Amino acid sequence: MASFRRWIARRTGYIHIVRELLRQNKRWFVWSALAGLALRSFFVWRFPAVVDDSRLYANIAENWLTHGVYGVTDSGTVVPTLSRLPGYPAFLAAIFSVFGMGHFRPALFVQVLFDLASCFLGADLARRLISRSASKATFLLAALCPFLANYAATALTETLEVFFTVLTLDLAVGALELGGLHAPRSRSILGSLTSPPPGWASNREMWAWLGCGLAAAGAILLRPDGGILLGAVGLYLIASFAVRYQAARGTATRFRPLVMLAILCAGTLLPLVPWTLRNYRTFHRFQPLAPRYANDSGEPVNPGFNSWVKTWIADYVSVEEIYWNVPGDTLPLQRLPNRAFDSPDQRKRTEALIADYNEDHDLTPELDARFADLAAERIQAAPLRYYVWLPVLRVTDMWLRPRTELFAADPRWWEFDDEWPWLSLSLGFGLLNLSIVVLAKIGTWKTRAVPGVGLLLTFIVCRSLFLGTLENPEPRYTLECYPAVLILAAATLVKRRAERSR
Repeated sequence: MASFRRWIARRTGYIHIVRELLRQNKRWFVWSALAGLALRSFFVWRFPAVVDDSRLYANIAENWLTHGVYGVTDSGTVVPTLSRLPGYPAFLAAIFSVFGMGHFRPALFVQVLFDLASCFLGADLARRLISRSASKATFLLAALCPFLANYAATALTETLEVFFTVLTLDLAVGALELGGLHAPRSRSILGSLTSPPPGWASNREMWAWLGCGLAAAGAILLRPDGGILLGAVGLYLIASFAVRYQAARGTATRFRPLVMLAILCAGTLLPLVPWTLRNYRTFHRFQPLAPRYANDSGEPVNPGFNSWVKTWIADYVSVEEIYWNVPGDTLPLQRLPNRAFDSPDQRKRTEALIADYNEDHDLTPELDARFADLAAERIQAAPLRYYVWLPVLRVTDMWLRPRTELFAADPRWWEFDDEWPWLSLSLGFGLLNLSIVVLAKIGTWKTRAVPGVGLLLTFIVCRSLFLGTLENPEPRYTLECYPAVLILAAATLVKRRAERSR
């Protein structure tokens, strides 16, 4: 056992630092962890959330365990599916095999443990990038964050996705350290990458990048947008290659980032091969991820309606009141905002189109084509609105909206006609979320010269740009960025920037 610990210490090079940090601040971390556990346990017992997607994941897991088929039940028959990636169904299948089919509460408590592990990983990432004081502040903020705790009590992919996201970022920063990361007094986020150590890549650095790729693969196997992690880290490495190529001209080390990028991609993409082969053999199509609209093979996706929605939707309220209603439910015309019409004539045509849909609540190909024509007209009339202003509004709404979508609170909180307990919750969550975002912006400026912070910002920007392309701006889609946001917020709360821990 002792020799094994020494081998781990040699391979990682930082375990003793983490252990020393925990030993010196044992009371802080113990009480913070207990507070985080209590908060998450409260949500599990008082506000457990099992939604439609949760039941779909559970159905896939049960069929996988019972029939050996990765599929859904359709009219009593198990049909293979590719609408959901296998990560979360595999997690539920492991829980159901121990605690029985359909038992969600044990799964939620396991998610609580994953969420607390994410707090420790975020604290380690803050220690690497900023200081030990920032590490303590990050752990406390993450442990007491109600937005993370709320989704730990929800049978969805978010908690596990957050875990693999922060694990990927932590391993990436660790790999950059092993590759020669240091802290110059420069405002360039790539300044630390211009002075590579002599020699070729070490074994520890290559293992770190391989582990980073495997962690990113875990995120992708939960949700297809986990691929943004690979894109963000890859962009950072490509930028470092451009800097190193000039700084290390004539030496072999200038190609180090490209070698590490190849290892990262291999670790990320190889775990997706079995899923891709299964889809090709079962459905005869190349599908390495889940489809864009989480639809099965042959299931309609209503591209015309989706395009029309993207010409006016800007907030989560419209997702609940309109987008989720189609098909199958009434489309309330009175809930459409004024920006959905460019002229009185267009309003009349839209009203007629919606009236035709509301007759039987079925979005036929003919109706979808009419929505597509209307969308094309609106895009041609105002391309900047479609490609720039509305995506900006959607991303802003996802970042700043009170994160109460899992509660019975009225999403139209600004109308102040909700019950006072829920209205107070909306206002409180909204102010808390706004405070964290503002602190993170200040922390971004404060740590602008800290190497590695650029990686966090690259991920946040890449994910936000992707979210702007969606027609359903749900606040939960920004939750994967919250560990990075909390680290930046913690940097603001630390009185002075201490020397980075090595």
